[in-house]
This record gives sequence, C-alpha cells and structure tokens, in this order.
Amino acid sequence: MTCHQRQRNDPGIRFLGSVVAQPVVPPSFPPRQAAVETRHQQPVQAETGGSPSLEQIVRIANEMGHSDVHLGVGEVPRYRARGEMLKTEWPTSDQAVFQGWLREILSPQQIDGFLRDKEFDGSHAFPFVRVRINLMDSLRGPAMVLRLIPQTILTMEELNLPPVLQELAARPKGLVLVTGPTGSGKSTTLAAMIDWINRHETRHILTIEDPVEFVHESRQSLIRHREVGQHTLKFHNALRAALREDPDVILVGEIRDQETLSTALEAAQTGHLVFGTLHTNSAVKTVERVLGMYPPEEQESVRRSLSESLLGVVAQGLIRTNDGKRAAYHDILVNTDACKDYIQRGALDEVEEIMERSGFDGMVTTNQSLQRLVEAGRVEPDKAVAVSLRPNELAQALRGRS
Repeated sequence: MTCHQRQRNDPGIRFLGSVVAQPVVPPSFPPRQAAVETRHQQPVQAETGGSPSLEQIVRIANEMGHSDVHLGVGEVPRYRARGEMLKTEWPTSDQAVFQGWLREILSPQQIDGFLRDKEFDGSHAFPFVRVRINLMDSLRGPAMVLRLIPQTILTMEELNLPPVLQELAARPKGLVLVTGPTGSGKSTTLAAMIDWINRHETRHILTIEDPVEFVHESRQSLIRHREVGQHTLKFHNALRAALREDPDVILVGEIRDQETLSTALEAAQTGHLVFGTLHTNSAVKTVERVLGMYPPEEQESVRRSLSESLLGVVAQGLIRTNDGKRAAYHDILVNTDACKDYIQRGALDEVEEIMERSGFDGMVTTNQSLQRLVEAGRVEPDKAVAVSLRPNELAQALRGRS
C-alpha cells in the first residue's frame, strides 16, 4: 500500500467498523525527535496568528514525539504527551476552523457521511506521518482524535523486547496473542515482530487490519496489507479468503468475536503463523477471555483446539519511569507442554503458577517484570504497586528486597 503521497482531499479514506489498538511507542524506546524532548511538557505556541492548519498541528506532534492530537469545536487543541494531556495556546476552535481541518483529510462524501452517522473511523497519510482518524459528535460539537503512526518501524532490539518474542516470531505455525489495554504499545510490538520476520525469513505475510496502521515494505518476505472498507468489505470474509491466498503469516489485528477467533484457530491449525490482539491485561485473563467467547457446550473442544494451537500470549503495559519517559512491562505465557495440559483441563490458576517459575522458557509475570524495573532504579515502588494486578504480593516482594 503506497499512500504517503495522498492528497488532502483524498477520497480513499474509508468508513471502518472500529479501531484497532494504538501504536504508542513505549517510553523506553528512542523518541522520534530527541532534540525537542525537553520541551514536550511546555504549552505549544502558535507559530502564526489564528488557528493553524491540521497539517501544521500534526507536524508539531510528530516532531515532538506526541502520540495523539485532540481537536474539537469549542475546545483548545491538545496533544497527548507520554500519557498526559498537554494544552496548547492556540485559540478555541469554532465550526469553520474544524470544517477546514476535515476538508484537509476527508472528501465531501465522507464529511456528509460523518454528519449523518455521527461517527467515523479511518486513516490518512501526511507526507511525514500516517494518522488513524476517529471522529465523533459531542455536546459541544464535532471532535476528532488523531493517533500518530510512525513511519519508522522500530526493531525488537531497539524496543528492548524480551528475546522470547523473537523465538515466537520464528515459529512456523501457531497462534500468538499480543494483549493489553488501549495505549499499551500492542501495535508497536506486533509491528516489530512482523518486521523481524520480514527481514529474516522468506515468507508471505498477509495483514488484515481495520485500519492499516504500520506500513511495511517487502524485504526478505513478501508482505501485503488489506484494509477493511477499502480492500475487503468484511473482516471475516478477508480472513476466510486468506486461507486460500498462500500466506505463511497472517496478522488479523483485533480478535473481536467468536467467528474471527474460530477462523484464526483454524488458520493456526492448518500450518499458518497467526498474530492477533485482545484488550486484556494479563496472559491468563487472555486465555479466559478466549474461552469465554464460546458457549459451555463447546468449551471442551475449544480448550483442546486452543491448547494445541496457542504458541504464547504477550500481555503488555506501560509505566512512567523516573526520567519522565515510560517503560514497558510484560506478562508472558509460553505454551509449554505443561501449560497445554492445564489449558486443556481448564486449570488456569496452575498456568499462572507455572509462569512464575519458568523464566528459563521466557515466561514472566507482571509482578516480576515490575519488580525488575524497580530494582533497576527506573520506577518508583509505589508506581509499580499502583499498576500491579496483585499489588499486595508485589509490595511484599519489594519490602523483602529493601
């Protein structure tokens, strides 16, 4: 997909069903513009009088390494800077200014569609960065959120991702789930894993996204992007068709329902490496969520299919570090023979116990990951405890080490 030269009134932006997880760069990663990093907490001054163009607003966000742009009628433009909302000193936006911004990235037909449907999801490529678009109507009037998607895909080494993720990416078949709440860097991690395959393996990689976020160029592998609304009318149709398109690797984006999950499991069982995401905050909760998509009478067969197909679950979160950046912490399940047996029997509590003592297999729990950040002096203990899923257990472990 070559969309970096798209014109402002681009009729190619589509109506899409929903938004996939955002690709916020985890704060331990190199900022896109380190030279201006010290300014990112200061209000942004307008370079000229009046309201800037949308391209100017997005360009500043890109140069300063911000993840999101928030704009709305009756509101002052704001940025999200490393997890915090940052107010600018531009004037409050009115209807005329907002409509001008829309015309920079949407066609008249798409603007009419937003006014009719009150919501819009899509993507757009400025010459310097891609953005994911969400439009909404609100009490004050229409508003938009633009999520910046870096053109440069950081490698797993640059992101300091656990080595086991490379091992999972090198596997020939199976299901890998990357999970976490909104803004936890799931898309960035997935992009790095796909990039590793693209650089080191000779495979056919097919992505089905809603919308396409990171755009890869074919290297050692052949990679094709399909976007719901432009290249296929329905997500499930594209996923079913993918099984006949000779892929080795399939990225399905967010797994939203039982139908998508069943097809993903089928693809993993028939010799494909399948990547997907879920909005869950731990590896075991992810397995529970997957099983919960099916009725009780199907549980036994689904547990068997999942235990055979699942390679691993990588749950990820972000936490603010002492230097004002953010670092990723992980909860990683690798589906070893012991885990397979427990998943098939539905004994998921035992799976978490295995994770705690299986660091040699690449597994780690959230508390273990947070504890390492505290012991390295990167994170304050109280902040680590605040984001822990088992805060009392982590607090006790940290006291024992002090």
